[in-house]
Amino acid sequence: MKVAYYPGCSLEGTAKDYAESIQGICASLGIELEEIPDWNCCGATAAHSIHHRAGVELAGRTLNLASQMPHSDLLVPCPMCFNRLKTASWALNRDSANRYGIVLQDSLPSVWDLATFLATDAMLQTTAENMRTPLEGLQVVSYYGCMANRPPEITEADNFENPQALDRIIQNLGATAIPWAYKTDCCGASQVLSRPDIVSHLVGKLYDMAERVGAQAIVVSCQMCQANLDMHQEKIGAEWGKRFSFPVYYFTELIGLAHNVSGVKRWLSRHITDPISLLEQLNLRGNP
Repeated sequence: MKVAYYPGCSLEGTAKDYAESIQGICASLGIELEEIPDWNCCGATAAHSIHHRAGVELAGRTLNLASQMPHSDLLVPCPMCFNRLKTASWALNRDSANRYGIVLQDSLPSVWDLATFLATDAMLQTTAENMRTPLEGLQVVSYYGCMANRPPEITEADNFENPQALDRIIQNLGATAIPWAYKTDCCGASQVLSRPDIVSHLVGKLYDMAERVGAQAIVVSCQMCQANLDMHQEKIGAEWGKRFSFPVYYFTELIGLAHNVSGVKRWLSRHITDPISLLEQLNLRGNP
């Protein structure tokens, strides 16, 4: 299976662990990722709030490049990038007056959030067929964040308040996805730089509820969410008068672990909060 692929900026730097896990599991699943040539930043998180046209045109240029590729599907691992590309697609398909100065060369590919794509029935079956180590005993909560599902008129999400993609993937791997009410609550995103007090409150609520429902770890599909939840547990715990120590796994890392893909320990070694000890307690040891 060949698909167009838009990695986005952060997977080139701070989220290299996510990028490497995606490459690793796609090879395991028989998915060939063809990166969009000469792609550019989608404009997340600030462009669209500062200049509407710039927000559409930044993502629109990349969509135009993708439309010239021989693939019907475009995979986007970053929910923020996904949201901006879907917004641009929505705007350009309604741009009869050509306000944005982008003339599409061909029809646009279907823009997929990576987790939603891998949660389709066909991909779940392929994932199950390639499983080597079921993740039995691992109990987690799925955290989707804000951007992959809302607003539903843009994202086309069927169940935007209670999404199921990550839960389906986790259950398919043999782990337990614990129901909870904070799946799509905001983590504060880049407000961690300007208003850390807001992030401390929002992320603290997530830790507190994850603890209340008995989760051992948190599973994410967004690198901004992963950073906010992974990096500040000691600080936020002190502010809440608690001790939080939740591993924060990318769902792709868990697929790699279940598939015995080489590199899992290297991906996890880049995390801040210890992600290895829990796996060792459960006899789930990934490849170096």
